[in-house]
Amino acid sequence: MAGPRLDLGPVKEPLGLVRGLQWFFSIFAFATCGGYSGAVSFRVSCDSQPNTTVTAPFAYPFRLNHAIFTPSLTNLCNKTWPVDVHLVGDFSSSAQFFVTVAVFAFLYSMAALALYLGYFHLYRGAGGKLPLVDFLTTVAFSFLWLVSSSAWAKALTDVKTSTAAPLPNCRSPAVACFPAGVTPMGSLNISVVFGFLNLVLWVGSCWFVYKETNFHRPAPPPPAAAPTAVPAAM
Repeated sequence: MAGPRLDLGPVKEPLGLVRGLQWFFSIFAFATCGGYSGAVSFRVSCDSQPNTTVTAPFAYPFRLNHAIFTPSLTNLCNKTWPVDVHLVGDFSSSAQFFVTVAVFAFLYSMAALALYLGYFHLYRGAGGKLPLVDFLTTVAFSFLWLVSSSAWAKALTDVKTSTAAPLPNCRSPAVACFPAGVTPMGSLNISVVFGFLNLVLWVGSCWFVYKETNFHRPAPPPPAAAPTAVPAAM
């Protein structure tokens, strides 16, 4: 196998430039989703007790049904809540799927950039096999970005609905519950934006990778045969 030959030409072309953008924006996709943590708070008021603020922290991967309000509601308002209260819903599958796709897209785009920069002579000289594999992988990631971004966008809507729901068993005036705030989810909104932005980048790069395959760039014609000599007349 030939050694690496540093060539900055590919990053000046759409093929390498778009790969660099994919690498960059995939970082923001998994960082804004996977790095989130927040909390839901309520103020609970009872006839015989002072106001108490209860909080349910939650974070990636958004298993909200594991988020319990503390201090325990079972100790408040004369056992109005017989058991601990959780948030509702488990959205871990969509969140983890989205982050997994983003991480693998980051790794693949980084590997593809290394291939372009160091082994582009082999990329174009492998009989079309490497460009074909690159093209099929790019198409696969385009589909994965579509599915994961759509699933995560729907899950985020459900997360917002769940965290905005009122506390159960609040019977005014004996027991009054007032929302005390939810951690802003701006970074999660941005993660959805980056998910669909990555989708556009990967779909767009399909064309540039396709141009490197033999489907678009046919193999060179065989060399012309040398003309045969005509024997001299006797």
